[in-house]
Amino acid sequence: MKTLVWVEHDNAVMKDATLAVVTAASQLGEVHALVAGKGCAAVADQVAKVAGVSTVHLADDAALENALAENVAPLIADLMGHHDAFLAPATTTGKNIAPRVAALLDVMQISDILSVEGPKTFTRPIYAGNAIATVESSDAKLVITVRGTAFDKAATEGGSGKVESIGGASDAGLSSFVSAEIAKSERPELTSAKIIVSGGRALGSGEKFEEVITPLADKLGAGIGASRAAVDAGYVPNDYQVGQTGKIVAPEVYIAVGISGAIQHLAGMKDSKTIVAINKDEDAPIFQVADIGLVADLFTAVPELTSKL
Repeated sequence: MKTLVWVEHDNAVMKDATLAVVTAASQLGEVHALVAGKGCAAVADQVAKVAGVSTVHLADDAALENALAENVAPLIADLMGHHDAFLAPATTTGKNIAPRVAALLDVMQISDILSVEGPKTFTRPIYAGNAIATVESSDAKLVITVRGTAFDKAATEGGSGKVESIGGASDAGLSSFVSAEIAKSERPELTSAKIIVSGGRALGSGEKFEEVITPLADKLGAGIGASRAAVDAGYVPNDYQVGQTGKIVAPEVYIAVGISGAIQHLAGMKDSKTIVAINKDEDAPIFQVADIGLVADLFTAVPELTSKL
């Protein structure tokens, strides 16, 4: 089986989410990768070194610069004439592109896979991760999105893939790129951070969030996350949100401060290696998944913890 992996990048550097997809694809068969963008030859060279990648298809065209799904999907659909499965990371961009590819191929998409059980058999979460379904496809072509936290990342060195330039890209004229407002931070990205400190609605305000959560994260060199309730209340920006409708994370340590543990939040972080919960409500659902639980007032416990680090 030949697989085609969508490489997520910013035209300069490959995103980490791609590495987990390569691991998943290698369990299905030969791995080909697609680098589509503008002036992205350096990315193709990076991908060629990834262990397990045999061929990198490089599509360099102005219409692909901003990864508009309407322009990228037809290119992928054409390439699927020579591939059996298309895999993309279950990121915002991957979730935008994959359904369009599935529609063009007239097949059913398999979303957010957790494991590869056979050539066309996979597991995926349902009911916000409270149940795991085993699904088998009967389609001739597979279109799959991969949950990055469920697979190990492929090694970035050791591969010897060949880079092939391809054409066929065009502007579909269905959408246009207007602008991007990208938050810059010295902190690690949530999806790649080894330690995450998350705050919930119990913090009460954006000022208290900054006062309590930020010093602890600074001491630990951690990424900062938040529950949907904290984001909706305006304490922090949307890109901090962890959960079913936010980012799916699986750090070495996840510290949940003032988070009750709603099912939607647990779906985004319960695969963390060690979960630490600080909450004054001893019946909070977060304690059911926590490895270490502290029933205490966060406004007292967290500053004390921070001072002792």
